[in-house]
Amino acid sequence: NHRPVSGSVVAGQKVAIIFSDITRATPYHILLPPLLDALSHLPDKDITFFCANGTHRQATTEELNAILGKEVTGRFRIRQNDASDLNQQKFAGTTSSGNRILLNREILEYDLRILTGFIEPHFFAGFSGGGKALMPGMASLETVRNNHAIRNLEHPRARWGHTSGNPLWEEVTEAAELAAPLFLLNVTLNRDKEITGVFAGELRE
Repeated sequence: NHRPVSGSVVAGQKVAIIFSDITRATPYHILLPPLLDALSHLPDKDITFFCANGTHRQATTEELNAILGKEVTGRFRIRQNDASDLNQQKFAGTTSSGNRILLNREILEYDLRILTGFIEPHFFAGFSGGGKALMPGMASLETVRNNHAIRNLEHPRARWGHTSGNPLWEEVTEAAELAAPLFLLNVTLNRDKEITGVFAGELRE
């Protein structure tokens, strides 16, 4: 029950595409051509790619080319999040647990944020993918530390495959929704890194 991405933005609006860093095996060579085709009514200057570094180091030029392909890095503006630079971050709201969500300032200026990534079991967040593209992906160190606090990590539901009742996963989703409007594009992969499912549209659904 979500309009297609092509109808989610009109000419004159700006789109942020959030992509995983080199530590994730998201198959962007398959995901990006149809996504960019759906956004072909927008000029290249109105689409920016944001690397969801989280608390990881910045990606190198070679890594960005490996993740996105040289055609994409040559066509579009690429930005990276620096979680430790508070000048890059802006307060987006507070979650129900009291975590102050600071997200990349620039990404909040866009008309639509497209969250990309792949879904796999995560040892304390339940599953990867979903809102993790924004938090921790585009969040401040302080926000991530509060989410990864001992009280959350010790929770009995903070484990593989659990989302409902998992305080980490629920806060990640709540934090991402502070940056609406969003469009999700996630895939599942098998052990050979082949796509087994595509999930696109409304984040929580």
